[in-house]
Amino acid sequence: MQSSLISKIEKARRYAQERDRISFSRFSVNLRGDHDSHMINFDSGQWNCTCHFFSQWGVCSHTMALERILDNMLPGKPVAPAIDRSAQGQLIPE
Repeated sequence: MQSSLISKIEKARRYAQERDRISFSRFSVNLRGDHDSHMINFDSGQWNCTCHFFSQWGVCSHTMALERILDNMLPGKPVAPAIDRSAQGQLIPE
């Protein structure tokens, strides 16, 4: 193998280990959920999912799963909307 190709392979290995070098600005994925498959889009820090829950809440298990998978590779952390979880009707951020 040529030394220039070997150095590129070594560099690729290093880049893959240093995930903080990578940040996504836009992508689309298909996620097979328990009941159906959903198309999830990420564009300029905004999520979109084809599931019904996302259309109501602006967040869903599909987008949250991708946030966990991609961890620090997203530019800034998208903020989840406040959800009413108390008996008094107070909004509590997730």
